[in-house]
Amino acid sequence: MKIGYPCVNESLDCSTSTTFRLASYSEERLVQSVEKNLACLRRILEYNLEHGFLFFRMSSGLVPFASHAVCTYNWQEHFRMTFKRLGDFIKKHGMRISMHPDQFVVLNSPDERIVRNSIAELIYQGSVMDLMGLDSTAKLQIHAGGVYGDKPAALKRFIHTYHTMLPEAVKARLVVENDDRLYSLRDCLELHGETGIPILFDNFHHECLNNGEPMAEALQLAAGTWHPQTDGVLMMDYSSQSHGERKGKHTHSMDTDLFREFLTHLNGLDVDIMLEIKDKEASCLRARQVLEELTLV
Repeated sequence: MKIGYPCVNESLDCSTSTTFRLASYSEERLVQSVEKNLACLRRILEYNLEHGFLFFRMSSGLVPFASHAVCTYNWQEHFRMTFKRLGDFIKKHGMRISMHPDQFVVLNSPDERIVRNSIAELIYQGSVMDLMGLDSTAKLQIHAGGVYGDKPAALKRFIHTYHTMLPEAVKARLVVENDDRLYSLRDCLELHGETGIPILFDNFHHECLNNGEPMAEALQLAAGTWHPQTDGVLMMDYSSQSHGERKGKHTHSMDTDLFREFLTHLNGLDVDIMLEIKDKEASCLRARQVLEELTLV
């Protein structure tokens, strides 16, 4: 079992999402930004290794405007060795990596332009993992998308896009996450049945939106969509409700008692857990201590 947090390390004085305005685009600015982002990524990975956090979600913004038409510079070649060294570090230390494209990535949109832009973004992010030399257990995490007043039709559009427009290199990395308002675990299982996409399970979203499946059963159903060799063990997001806030708002800091209770539902299942909790590595430290006490890491 591996544990980690997404994108931003609040203990370090750097960012992996340094960017600039589109109107200010230049190859020089691009190179400078990517250099800073990849240097920070290396620092974060070293920090995570030191603290036993072996699961990390890389920022979508490592290469600003990489999927935009304005970016014609061959950044892949320019940073080839830097990406390779990062990948070598990740593989040497048994770390696991994911990326989660922003909310504008919607494969079931009725707008063909949005779908084309979404695919371009997925190709960019997958190419980052390819340049690192990571295998298909490094994943691209997306949501099923919108409903647009007709969920069956929206699901069909997703399935059609998957089969007719996505490159195989993207398909090999793609996973779909159950969400808290529109697409439940059951809906994602339908997508899996038509595409083979593994389901990245979100416990908090399942608490907000489900079809009556107990947590232990839901975990097993999601895990059953992952191929042990090509996909690895189940990736999941973990969080809980922020007290006194709107339904679905993530907590700022981990409640270790709730986390311990959640772990009882695993029943021996191996998972890699991404903590979607606002204080990031601070909660990750506490979660790691709980896992060590229970000899789960």
